[in-house]
Amino acid sequence: MSEQEILDLAEEFAHYRRTVLAEVEVPGPAAVRRTARGRGRRRLGTYTATVLALFGGAAVGYAAMNGPDREPGPVDPTPTISASPTPSGSASPAPSPSLTSGSPTPTAPGGKISRAQLLAASVTLPAWRAGPGCSTSGIRLSADDREEANWLVAFDQGDVDGDGVQEAVALVQCVLGTGGPMQVVAFDRDQQGRIVTLGRVVATSIDKPQWLFALDVVDDGTVRVQVGDIAPGGGWPGEWSQRQWRGYRFKGGSFAQVSGPTSFGPNPHDVNLVVSATNLLLTDAPDGSRTGTITVRVRNGGNEPAAYVALRIGLPEAVRPDGAGWAACRDDPAKTGSPVTCDLNKLGAGKEVRLTLGFRVAAGTTVGTGKADVDVRPMNASFDFVEEVYDPDNTVVITYR
Repeated sequence: MSEQEILDLAEEFAHYRRTVLAEVEVPGPAAVRRTARGRGRRRLGTYTATVLALFGGAAVGYAAMNGPDREPGPVDPTPTISASPTPSGSASPAPSPSLTSGSPTPTAPGGKISRAQLLAASVTLPAWRAGPGCSTSGIRLSADDREEANWLVAFDQGDVDGDGVQEAVALVQCVLGTGGPMQVVAFDRDQQGRIVTLGRVVATSIDKPQWLFALDVVDDGTVRVQVGDIAPGGGWPGEWSQRQWRGYRFKGGSFAQVSGPTSFGPNPHDVNLVVSATNLLLTDAPDGSRTGTITVRVRNGGNEPAAYVALRIGLPEAVRPDGAGWAACRDDPAKTGSPVTCDLNKLGAGKEVRLTLGFRVAAGTTVGTGKADVDVRPMNASFDFVEEVYDPDNTVVITYR
């Protein structure tokens, strides 16, 4: 090949690079990776092919450049590479490590506790006071007052601990006969949603209060409880009990009273007057009349004083009061008919009074033999009669002759 021919071939190759190679799309990274994997095996072959293309195949290349124009072949597009590629074979992105597979992270339950839910739950109550009582551990509250049941007497809801979620507050009674101890208990939910005891609000005692009538949770979380000084039953109706509304708040892990009275005044019904008396034996007096005495003992066996005591003696009207023994009366028994009345002053709890009362039957008046009631009744400060829990011992029968 002459020098001129070599120069012409070089010019044709330069023209080739300027016109054809400019139209070829540069292979993308995917092609680069495929080429790299086979580079070692093809290195020698590639070197040989290059030499042949430059020298031995110059005529072929030259002829190609001078032949008819050809459409360039398709070139594989460069694949788009994601910044966070999905692993091969995965149908969906991997779950976030902060979530459990298939469900969101559970949160602490915050729903209200309904009355039905409380009745259906197994709960533990604060201990009942000493003595026979109901179970407290792992029990279910009862919707009725059957014997030895933990009876759900009253129910309310409110945010008593200030956590923004309403708790359940229940008035519960350990039913024993016609009575039994009572307590108000607050219930909450734990992290698993189970109903647990938050604390006892207030309970009855042997002293006072002996009864709990109602409860009410107000907007500020105060639990209001209507307490009574004396328990009904055993002849004591509920309306005789003095009632007070007392407020309790949850502080430092327990409930404490924050409003209302802290003690009860005297209950006029909490008295128990007991009377005893001797029989009346009338004997002849020098002036022709007949006289005699009876000894009356009045005792207050109750827990509260009687403001006044009304004594009534049902002797015949011909048998009249006589003597200094009647001086203890506030009224004038001589001016009364039958029965003879004597109003006594205050009689304190556990106190008693003894009276020796004389009687006289006028000369020429005949009084036969018979029976008479000696009766005592408590009165309040307005001299109104007050009913007692047990009154059969307020009357005793004596004979006279």
